[in-house]
Amino acid sequence: MLDPKIFKAYDVRGLYPSELDEEGAYAIGRAVVQQFEPKRFAVGHDMRLSSPAIAAAAIRGVADGGAEVLDLGMIGTEMLYFAVGELGLDGGLTVTASHNPKEYTGMKIVRRGALPVGGESGLLDVRDRAMAGAWPPAGPAGTVTDYDIWPAYVDRVMSFVDLSAIRPLKVVIDAANGMAGAMLPPVLERLPMVDAVRCFFEPDGNFPNHLPNPLLPENREFIVKKTLEEGADLGVAFDGDADRCFFVDDTGEFVPGDFVTTLFAETVLAKEPGAKIIYDVRASRAVPETIERDGGEALINRVGHAFIKARMRKDHAAFGGEVSGHYYFRDFSQADTGVVPFLLMLELISRKGQTLSEILAPLRAKYFITGELNTTVKDVALKLQEIKEHYAGEGTISHLDGISVDADDWHFNVRPSNTEPLLRLNLEATSQELMEQKRDEVLSLIRS
Repeated sequence: MLDPKIFKAYDVRGLYPSELDEEGAYAIGRAVVQQFEPKRFAVGHDMRLSSPAIAAAAIRGVADGGAEVLDLGMIGTEMLYFAVGELGLDGGLTVTASHNPKEYTGMKIVRRGALPVGGESGLLDVRDRAMAGAWPPAGPAGTVTDYDIWPAYVDRVMSFVDLSAIRPLKVVIDAANGMAGAMLPPVLERLPMVDAVRCFFEPDGNFPNHLPNPLLPENREFIVKKTLEEGADLGVAFDGDADRCFFVDDTGEFVPGDFVTTLFAETVLAKEPGAKIIYDVRASRAVPETIERDGGEALINRVGHAFIKARMRKDHAAFGGEVSGHYYFRDFSQADTGVVPFLLMLELISRKGQTLSEILAPLRAKYFITGELNTTVKDVALKLQEIKEHYAGEGTISHLDGISVDADDWHFNVRPSNTEPLLRLNLEATSQELMEQKRDEVLSLIRS
């Protein structure tokens, strides 16, 4: 089974087996080889119940297409990026549906250099070839070899921090029965000073405790409660494939992704003065203002990992951060990782000698943000035009991604969802009162 609608803007994602089954996975494997003609190609999979079978079918498809396959086994998504970049492979895919519910399967596909294959970079061609299923006469099949990327991966993530700087810290970690439960133990072994309270570390595609999507507040209730109960220095929650991590401070308050980007920008610029750092259109002004204050170059960009990774390469940026919890590092195959930010946060808190809430206090006192607010609308294009006309005289308008309006004391971005008839609002102002006033004003316009 292969439903064409599973081919999204950035990856493949659909219900198993009604929208994607083993036969469909085989076709995608064949189509990827036909489209990109890789010689050496890596395949891995996450802990979902259907993932081993889907990965095995994809491996058969890639090998039948004539490519040499490195079977990475069960891995986190960032380990695929690392393998493709580090080993100089021509591409790879990992079977994952990231933070989606257990009924889903999917794939993240990359080309040489760990560059993502998305809607604007070949994924729709892969879709068309897979749907057609017209394979050339069989040549010699490629070999399939098991490959253990774990030791090199752990060495690389550990290289981002100075272990001697990390002081004793108590950290609650919610792996949500996802891949972080497999990826973190070998990392924690090298952090003897860290008292890690391990929660839901057993990889289990049934997600018996809660969905592995920490962006939704209901999935953060556990980490907030547990961090406070344990009197921990911080809480860390990972999504299903562990390429994103989310932080809760010592008071149990969630730390928005743009504030995390701000803190990491400081860290990166201390090590590499003048570096270029990428942030997305939704972000708080805290990000560019901090980067510029610390002598870096702040580069604004469209939302989405495909666009950020292309810009990372084009401008040789050292670091990039998105509000959604994706953090990208030049020295990690210019890709996003959930484990490196976890380590960097331990080092950052240790070096500053303050609690995380104390470190964040100046940001929280100056920048008042809404977080992302989603609204279903009938006609996305018409509503965007209405917003543009309404705010024409009030601030600078840009169209880098949706519509951004920039005034002296407030700014906002409204952008359409890639997959649903939704508009997503992110707004910031210089006071709590102004933020709430402008938030309600823009929302009433969107919802009118």
